[in-house]
Amino acid sequence: MQLTPFTAFAIYATIWWTVLFAVLPFGVTSHAEAGIDKGDGGDPGAPVDPKLKKKFFTTTWIAAVVFAVLYAVLTFAHLKLPHLPSGL
Repeated sequence: MQLTPFTAFAIYATIWWTVLFAVLPFGVTSHAEAGIDKGDGGDPGAPVDPKLKKKFFTTTWIAAVVFAVLYAVLTFAHLKLPHLPSGL
């Protein structure tokens, strides 16, 4: 099965966002856990240091590995996906 560039990008983007939401909670310390008072109106569950740049890089390489495995499975026909109608 050949993936078009648009389909490959759409699949990778879907994997990337799914992995991001799975990675976001790792290594997070909330203000309540750290004993920091947020004052009035602040959420005590907000992270002290979310380390987003590190999480974006981690998400990118994990998503790339997952996509590479999926691409290999689809390319070498280990998994047959049903054909969708093209006249949508």
